[in-house]
Amino acid sequence: MSERTFRIYRGMQQQGEIVAYRVEISEGMVVLDALHDIQEQQAPDLAVRWNCKAGKCGSCSAEVNGMPRLTCMTRIDELPADQPITVTPMQAFPVIKDLVTDVSSNYAANKSIPAFKPRSPDAPDGSWRFYQYEVDRAQEFKKCIECFLCQDVCHVLRSHGKHEEFIGPAFLVRVAAYETHPIDVEDRSTYVKEHGGIGYCNITKCCTEVCPEHITITDNAIIPLKERVVDRHYDPLRRLIQMVRRTG
Repeated sequence: MSERTFRIYRGMQQQGEIVAYRVEISEGMVVLDALHDIQEQQAPDLAVRWNCKAGKCGSCSAEVNGMPRLTCMTRIDELPADQPITVTPMQAFPVIKDLVTDVSSNYAANKSIPAFKPRSPDAPDGSWRFYQYEVDRAQEFKKCIECFLCQDVCHVLRSHGKHEEFIGPAFLVRVAAYETHPIDVEDRSTYVKEHGGIGYCNITKCCTEVCPEHITITDNAIIPLKERVVDRHYDPLRRLIQMVRRTG
């Protein structure tokens, strides 16, 4: 066995500090294993959020050496061996204690999204008919595990704190999952423009880079939603037709 130094953020939102711990490392350990070891051996009051330890629940999100990551999927042997491993809470959200952050703004954003609205069934048995290729893109978006790493790395939320004005990439993905589904008939373009704050996104693709499920957030979700907003609200021909109808 070898030892590694872990530098962990300890404290609340108002006051905290980085505390160093030495941890014995065995083959195959991930960062979450080391955090549990610190809890068991050195700091039983260390607050860490986790659940499945399989990269599917999204609970253990934190920043490892400054990069938003799932601690349960971050192997220690893949991190620089000559440097301490620094684990801090996600910076886009208020700190509750240690590595646990208040992500309730995300649930508020989710509740604000207009619900899935299916068209009338088109089969005698009351079901819908569509091809697999029509639902492939929506299925990609369904892979989201709500780890909120994309929210954390988004500069609109992380640097500018626009949580009440911008729902963030995770929930633009949720909107896209509805909008691209072949039986959904709800038009969410006005919502995305006015409440979702999609205009804040300048397509840096940082959200796509940190997604553990490899969802192509920017190209497959955000850009098509931006195009829909432009088509509905800024297309000059559409606006001319609307003006003619109002004055006719």
